[in-house]
Amino acid sequence: MKNTLLLVEDPAHWRPRGATGAEMPCLAAVDYLTDPRWTGSRQQRVINLCPDHAYLDLGYYSSLLAEARGQRVLPSVRTINDLAEGAQAAVDLDDLNRRIKRLLNRRRNGLDSTRLELLVAFGEARVKDLAEIGKTLYQSFPAPLLRVELEREGLWRVSGIRIVAPDKLEGADAQWFAEVLDRYLGRNWRVPRDRHPRGYELAILHSPDEKLPPSDRKALAHFIKAARAEGMDAELITVDDFSRLAEFDALFIRETTAVNDYTYRFSRRAEREGLVVMDDPRSILRCTNKIYLAETLTAAGVPTPKTVVATRRDVDRLITKLGFPMVLKVPDGSFSRGVIKVNDEAELEAGVASLFKDSELILAQAFAPTRFDWRVGVLAGEPLYVAQYAMAPGHWQIINHGAQSNALRIGEHLTLAVEDAPKEVIDLAVRAANTIGDGLYGVDIKQTEDAVLVIEVNDNPSIDSDVEDQVIGDELYRRIMREFVRRLDARRRVVQ
Repeated sequence: MKNTLLLVEDPAHWRPRGATGAEMPCLAAVDYLTDPRWTGSRQQRVINLCPDHAYLDLGYYSSLLAEARGQRVLPSVRTINDLAEGAQAAVDLDDLNRRIKRLLNRRRNGLDSTRLELLVAFGEARVKDLAEIGKTLYQSFPAPLLRVELEREGLWRVSGIRIVAPDKLEGADAQWFAEVLDRYLGRNWRVPRDRHPRGYELAILHSPDEKLPPSDRKALAHFIKAARAEGMDAELITVDDFSRLAEFDALFIRETTAVNDYTYRFSRRAEREGLVVMDDPRSILRCTNKIYLAETLTAAGVPTPKTVVATRRDVDRLITKLGFPMVLKVPDGSFSRGVIKVNDEAELEAGVASLFKDSELILAQAFAPTRFDWRVGVLAGEPLYVAQYAMAPGHWQIINHGAQSNALRIGEHLTLAVEDAPKEVIDLAVRAANTIGDGLYGVDIKQTEDAVLVIEVNDNPSIDSDVEDQVIGDELYRRIMREFVRRLDARRRVVQ
């Protein structure tokens, strides 16, 4: 707690006590804004508890200057602006209301009421029965203390959210907030004893239960070690840590991404909070939908297999345009899932019937048979690694999800030095990645006798120990961490 500042308007008006009964030291916001000793303290964490966060008022300036000084602050200026009158269009209130409605509909008690008022402190709801709603609201608006109004006019919706100061609370509410604050300081804001002087903190989002993650446990350990070597403290986080994003400087997503799940929400929230993010939301949008990706690559003139976007009415023309065999894909499949090879009209009819159950559009491509696929890792427009992934035994893909045993069957791999790979493969991979952005990508390429073709661009490519790192070893992980540091340093210079 020694590196945490509790900013209040007047410390004489509010002196919270922790679990031990000792007073928590508070600092007057005006002293924080004017005393030069706080200017260069980049390792400081700031909890802004001022009562007024209107534009250019004391509370607003407190968060603004904390960010300008490179300090972590709750609430952030973005959160303050999102909650300002007339600015709530900046956040997805429709999505928030849908989530609130589902939570309240599951609540057994109090459904006869048409209005609920709720205090939320660091994601904890004052009413324990509404704990999940508190977490949901805090995920959208990370702030120390919120007063939320919920109304039901047919459906439940959020009718008002505002930041409140704890010195406006009385009695049991005031004591409750002090207890939550004490828990929060002890749980989430503890500074490591041997913190690196640079002071950057990286969150690595992963799922311990994912069957086929982008990075295995050993690779994750390598990333943490490399981060430390490059001047960052790295911490593995999971879906349960959404509310903590504002505490970090950067987010590295190491689980399979999708637009319609929490990985995309993590990316969006991190970007809004000013974190350096890989995968950034734009890259996730562009890569995870194969139809969007196909249109992007075609518009950029990047060579790909002949491709047709089809609806249910277009099935007949697929045969004319592509012939057999052809490959059918759902728009948002990953790791070879949702991909079907069809060899005749009967298989085509069965394949489209299966895929159209989940999507109004499918992607069909001419089949390009090869013994292996190239995968080129591209980081910030530069080739990072290159590997050959052979087809799974007896299968036409590198991963056989339809193997009779429960275990996945995966083809062999060969990692090469970038300079030893065909130049046309490397150049095409970089060109394709640059159509998406400047993040970390894995470009899948087929090289036939007649052409070099991009199959897809992945926004969170596989980086496993003893596979992609076989040639350059720890340098692979350090180069990625070095790019995070480069971007963080660049942001720091802009702030200065």
